[in-house]
Amino acid sequence: MTMPGYQTFSPPAAPSERGGMAVASLVLGIAGLPALALCGLGLPMALAGMVLGILAAARGPRRATAVAGVVCSTLTLAIGGVAVFFLLTKAAECADKGRYPDDAARRQCVEREFPFAEQRS
Repeated sequence: MTMPGYQTFSPPAAPSERGGMAVASLVLGIAGLPALALCGLGLPMALAGMVLGILAAARGPRRATAVAGVVCSTLTLAIGGVAVFFLLTKAAECADKGRYPDDAARRQCVEREFPFAEQRS
């Protein structure tokens, strides 16, 4: 029984171990891979996922989830980097004026190398 005006002692609540940054890193790393098809939108997503994963692994309680997020983000960045390198290499080939001296030849090269690109007149 407590006297009026006094409270009983209660221990402080345990800190929450939610690990939101680790989960966000994993989600961004996984979602970044299919988002690469949307004009490279997956690259900034994976970069953000990598940063969050590194921060979460350094100070968060869910280290395994954070490491998985970093791995997924790294994989997405690697695949995106290879795709960007491949596309830029093909674009540079089509822009070579030694191989394709006029606009019509360069346009044919672009149509041949990038059949998925929409031609606007």
